[in-house]
Amino acid sequence: MLSLILILASCGPLSNSQLSGSEEKPSVSVDEIPDEPSQSELREKLESASDTEIEALISNNFHLLDVVSGDDGNANVYATRQFTREELVSLITEINSPDEKSEVKDNQQMLIYPNHFVTFKTSEEDNEVLLIEVASDQFVRSNYSPNYLNGFFTFLLINRMLGTSSWERSRMDQCKNSSCYGGYTTQNRGGLNTNRGMSSYRGGGSSSGK
Repeated sequence: MLSLILILASCGPLSNSQLSGSEEKPSVSVDEIPDEPSQSELREKLESASDTEIEALISNNFHLLDVVSGDDGNANVYATRQFTREELVSLITEINSPDEKSEVKDNQQMLIYPNHFVTFKTSEEDNEVLLIEVASDQFVRSNYSPNYLNGFFTFLLINRMLGTSSWERSRMDQCKNSSCYGGYTTQNRGGLNTNRGMSSYRGGGSSSGK
């Protein structure tokens, strides 16, 4: 018994991660963005895309930086250095007109499609990088902060797009007891989980062979 105690003592104290069995999530950086085609090449690919569904349109052409998983659904975060927010929002809305388009707030703009909420924002890490967050409507319904969304749209419109009459009220009650997601940054993912295993390939989609 004494020998066992001495061996354990020589190993030093256990860290919190060792006690919990969890591993520290690797950090995310926009430095991971690979070389991209030129803006004119990307524009041509986007305009000639055979599949203009919004998730496919973004995933087939831009680097997947991170995947945020919450309570039901997920949000895929893409990144590019080839477009400004104004340029890409204008191009995307021409190719696939959204149901709703917000005004610009804090250099962010949001488009709502039948099954997705898409946010375009300049990266806090590098102002030459544009982040494109494509969140499923279920992810929005179960994770987003009402106050964050209300910065872009009225609650009446949000409720209508989510197919409910009182989403903001029930969600605010939930947010009193836990943190609610208020949009993506590479430094803070709102306490939600990320899947780094899917972020190493270039735009073209995971099945594109690129």
